[in-house]
Amino acid sequence: MPPKRRTAGTPSREQKSGSRKSSSPDTKHSSVVTPEKHEEKDPEFITLCKDLLVTNLVCDNAWAIWESVAKSAKKVNGSNKPLWGACIFISAVDLEDMCFTFTELQKAVGLSLKQFFNLVRKMDENVDTISPKVNSAVTKLEKKYEVSLALYQRFVKTCAKIYSPPDEAKKQELLQSSWIMFLLAKGTVLQMEDDLVIAFQLLLCVLEFCTKRCPSTLLQPLYRSAISTTAQSPPTRTSRRSKAKPRPPEVDMQLLETLCKESDCSMDEVKNVYQSSFCAFLDSMNLAGSRELPSQAFVDTFSEEYEKLYHKNKDFDARLFLVDDETLSLGKVDSPPVEITPRKNQSGEESVPIPPQTPIRAAMYSIQQLRGELTSASDQPSGNLIVYFKNCTVDPSEEITKRVEQLRQVFCQKFAEAVGQRCEGLGKERFTLGVQLYYKVMESMLKSEEKRLSVQNFSKLLNNATFHTSLLACALEVVMATYVGNSLKNGNENGNETDLCFPWILDIFQLYAFDFYKVIESFIKAEPTLKHNMIEHLGRCEQQIMESIAWKADSPLFELLRQSREEGHGEQAESPANLNQPLQHNHTAADLYLSPLRPSRRVPAAEVDTTAVPSVQAPVAGTKQHRSNSLSLFYKKLYRMAYLRLKMLFSHLLTSHPELEHIIWTLLQHTLQNEYELMKDRHLDQLMMCAMYAICKVKNVDLRFKTIVTAYKELPNTNQEIFKHVLIREGQYDSIIVFYNLVFMQKLKTNILQYSSPRPPPLSPIPHIPRSPYKYPSSPLRVPGGNVYISPLKSSRMTPSAMTPRSRILVSIGESFGTSDKFQKINQMVSSTDWSLKRRLEGDSTPKPLKRLRFDVDGQDEADGSKSSGESTLIQKLTEMSSARSRMQEQKLKEEAEKEDPEP
Repeated sequence: MPPKRRTAGTPSREQKSGSRKSSSPDTKHSSVVTPEKHEEKDPEFITLCKDLLVTNLVCDNAWAIWESVAKSAKKVNGSNKPLWGACIFISAVDLEDMCFTFTELQKAVGLSLKQFFNLVRKMDENVDTISPKVNSAVTKLEKKYEVSLALYQRFVKTCAKIYSPPDEAKKQELLQSSWIMFLLAKGTVLQMEDDLVIAFQLLLCVLEFCTKRCPSTLLQPLYRSAISTTAQSPPTRTSRRSKAKPRPPEVDMQLLETLCKESDCSMDEVKNVYQSSFCAFLDSMNLAGSRELPSQAFVDTFSEEYEKLYHKNKDFDARLFLVDDETLSLGKVDSPPVEITPRKNQSGEESVPIPPQTPIRAAMYSIQQLRGELTSASDQPSGNLIVYFKNCTVDPSEEITKRVEQLRQVFCQKFAEAVGQRCEGLGKERFTLGVQLYYKVMESMLKSEEKRLSVQNFSKLLNNATFHTSLLACALEVVMATYVGNSLKNGNENGNETDLCFPWILDIFQLYAFDFYKVIESFIKAEPTLKHNMIEHLGRCEQQIMESIAWKADSPLFELLRQSREEGHGEQAESPANLNQPLQHNHTAADLYLSPLRPSRRVPAAEVDTTAVPSVQAPVAGTKQHRSNSLSLFYKKLYRMAYLRLKMLFSHLLTSHPELEHIIWTLLQHTLQNEYELMKDRHLDQLMMCAMYAICKVKNVDLRFKTIVTAYKELPNTNQEIFKHVLIREGQYDSIIVFYNLVFMQKLKTNILQYSSPRPPPLSPIPHIPRSPYKYPSSPLRVPGGNVYISPLKSSRMTPSAMTPRSRILVSIGESFGTSDKFQKINQMVSSTDWSLKRRLEGDSTPKPLKRLRFDVDGQDEADGSKSSGESTLIQKLTEMSSARSRMQEQKLKEEAEKEDPEP
């Protein structure tokens, strides 16, 4: 690619290098790498270190990393230089000694940002190559790049609608002044620069500022007419000569409304950003009273100030978007545009696809939908809710109002700390939306409970502070996920403190994850307007709670488990005998929060005095308490989730040993039931991987931990910290291998060895796996190539215990098949499944019998492939149906022929 013409305000490499040296006084130049100390290293590597001004310590550490990966790493574009650059980056991040910016590193090794990230991740073949600190830095940079790229792409499109420049030079001048001004404002105003929505709202503020100061001859007709006359009039001579302090800039409401309308953005929120944050930025740059476009001198000042921020943050130079620099190029393999769930047409027969959406358009669309659903809702209790409150034995109205106000203050304060101190107003707006949803869902829940129980006195529930805090937190999580994006902190305990993703809302409200989980399912059922992606998001929140967050050391879950164990074997959290039964329950939020009642330790202001509620009595000593519904349901879901994850990992590693799956599951289930203390401050997947390794070890199957974690990284929703940062003992963390040797094996050694004895322990039942309750009902899956559908078995004459999960399917046959020869296609389609396809890909052109999967009446999986010459019972049944249908058709034809030609 030929070099791009550099415009003013975008510094050259020499200028940036000089700026780096002058603006980084803390750089340890005295210890910058010296060649004589590194004679054993490659000279080109030392030259690269000198160019990047790295220290001797970073150089030595980077070379050690290179030596550990050199044998397996492949050259990039015929050179080791990119690999060396990755080693230097890893070393500098780990040692917290970054003497270069990310763009300078990219320029030195000749890679785009995306190419560099892919290279770093490919180098992570060794478990210890990439530390959690490096992974966090890469993830943060990558997210910031994606947000910046989306903003720049929208910026260019919006400017094309605003401006009508006479030539390319004027166009670049307008783009440059606006974009650099925005970058500086974003870096100054926002602490969390990867918040796409707030950053975009700030961009609209910048465009409003520049557009109303632009000569009308350079504007498109729409925006020329949108600017009010007062904004276009030049300052008078008196005002120019006046030395009085300039008044704050006034927002051109008509122009701002046009910008927001064209961008599907809330004008109230943009106006809030303008008045609370952007005005302060303008004042700091002495632009508050300006009525003209920033001069070139101001643009140069913007660029210099941004240069300081860029070097301070050590990240990429976003000004280079303006010159289409290769370091920020999109590349050929980038993530596709965000797609929104298709809508159904009026007939409901086919889906009408919505065109692919850009990240900003998708975010604005989701926010618009949420605000639209809450248009008629209020941030105060409705008349119906007030009636419910008054029907209580103890009126909860005052406590509810007081609690909401207390949590409002907490939320707004923490939001401002995370995003920026001047963004507290935005936090208030989002909290208000959450309160509207909170009251709306509460009313829906109470109506359902009234219908179910035929009562109107919900004093116990409505005076339960944990319920209210959880319900409000769930409503706010929906709002935050809509704005921030429905992502989670994937087990990253050392993640960015300003991250607003789940479980941020639990942390700021000091709410136990186990208490929060109780409301999720009822919340989804009570709010039918929740969008599909938000239902899935809450489902992932529940999954993350079950796999790790609910197992923190101070969680009430452990107290409930202790009580369950003391009550005896018959009162377990969830009996293994019920695992193969469908997950059916009618527990509502009321059942889960009131069974059993217990004092809360983390919501002091919210818990009501039990003496104020006559119907609540403390348990009498010596009497047997009922098992906790919340604990029982938690374990039912936990077992099913654990088995699904185990099965997924198993399919990547041990398909040649199918008999081990059931044994591994038995060990994992035993651990969760009887050795649940191992889950304290740990992750479910850690126990799963240890159980798999232990059984393979005792069964003499060669499977190494490195192989397990390599396959584990390919699973969805995983994080490398799960196997690199495992609690060994209090305050001490190490890899999962150390955890296995020092903790897991020591605790379960006796149980593990039993599986190698002639009389191993009985196997635990395989959990019944239902369709997720958080997804829309799906139609039967169509087998490609014909009118055959496979769907979950809803009812069967066989008992659930007589079936395995593999046999829980049925074949639904279309109504109009035509001639009987179509059944031959069914046989072909069913036999040519993924299993036979996999064998063909491995080089065997002749399909072999499916030895590991049979659909027989008893539901047992055949392993020897000896029955029916390799044909399954399902194929036999279909063949019988084909013969019966043929006979029926022949009989029908014969009868019709007899009618047409009756015997004399």
